[in-house]
Amino acid sequence: MTQIRIATFNLENLDETAPTAHPSLAERVKLMKPQISRLRADIACFQEVHGQERPGQPRALLALKELLAGTSLDGSNLISTKPENDAVFDMRNLVVATHLPVIKHQQLKNDLVAEPHYQRLTATPPDTEPIPIGIERPILHAQIDIDHAEPGRLLHIVTVHLKSKIPTEIPGQVIDPQKGIWRTADAWAEGSFLSSMKRMSQALEVRRLVDQILDEDPDARIIVAGDFNAEPEEVPVLAICGNVEDNGNGDLAPGVLVPIEHTIPSEARYTLFHHGRGQMLDHMLVTRNLLAHYRGTEIHNELLHDESLAFATDVKYPESDHAPVVATFDFN
Repeated sequence: MTQIRIATFNLENLDETAPTAHPSLAERVKLMKPQISRLRADIACFQEVHGQERPGQPRALLALKELLAGTSLDGSNLISTKPENDAVFDMRNLVVATHLPVIKHQQLKNDLVAEPHYQRLTATPPDTEPIPIGIERPILHAQIDIDHAEPGRLLHIVTVHLKSKIPTEIPGQVIDPQKGIWRTADAWAEGSFLSSMKRMSQALEVRRLVDQILDEDPDARIIVAGDFNAEPEEVPVLAICGNVEDNGNGDLAPGVLVPIEHTIPSEARYTLFHHGRGQMLDHMLVTRNLLAHYRGTEIHNELLHDESLAFATDVKYPESDHAPVVATFDFN
C-alpha cells in the first residue's frame, strides 16, 4: 500500500435508542453513513461509540457495525477499549477500525501516571481526606502493519478522548445535573478544576506513552488522534506535542509531535461550533518523520451546527456535533 488515509471522528454517543425514540439509530445512520463513506479511510479512530447487548451475548459494537455497513470500513477489524470482562464498555468506547493487520494493541488507564488524589473544598459533607480523581476513558494504542510487501512498517496509532470541560460533579453542590445548575460559583470552579486535572492526567499519560515508544524505537512513526477537548494552544495539546518552545531543550526536538491541522487555513480550522465560534478540539498529532509522507488534511465541517444553542437538540441534529478530520500519507 502506498497511500493511506487516516481519520478521527467523535460519533457523539452512537447508540441504539428505544423503538419510539427520536432520532432512532436508523435515522442517525442514514445521515452519518455518507460522512463515513466520504472519509475513504484506511484507518479510522472513533470516539463515543456505545456498546449494545443481545440476549446471551456479550456487549458488542452493533451500532457501529450498522453505521460502517456498505462503506469502505465494512467488515473491518474493530479494536476497542474494553472492561475486564473482555466485552466493550456500555458507553464512550474508543475504536480503531481498519482492514490492515493490527499486530498488537493495548489500553492504558493510569498505567503510566498514578491516579491523582485531592481533598475537595466544597463537598457536602466535607471530604475527610483526599479522594482519588479517576478518569473515565482509557487510551487506546494499536500497532498497524501498513505494508504487506515490507513487513515491519508499523504505524503506532494512539486514540484518545480527553475529559471534557464540563465540571466534575461535587457532592451536595449540583442542584440540577441535567441543566448544569450549581449552588455556588466556587463549587462550579472546583468542579472545573477537577475536570482539568483529569484531562491533564490523560495528556501526561499519552506523552509518557509516546516517549516510551520512542525510547524503544527512535524511528517509530506515531499518530495521536482523537477528541482532546482542548484547542491547539491549550496545555493538554501542548503537553502531548512536547514542543521545544515549551520545554526549552533542543535535544528533545526529535520527539516533537506536529499538529497537521496547521496546514488547513485558519478560517476553516475547526471541528465544533460553540457559542458562535469554531473550535479545533479534534486533533491529529504526528512524529516529524511522518511529515515526509504527509500529503494533506481535510476537515469535513460544512454542516456543523452550534451545539451550545438551546434548540440544537438531537431531534433537530441527529448527526454528530463534531467534524471528522482526515489526513493522507503517501508511503510510496
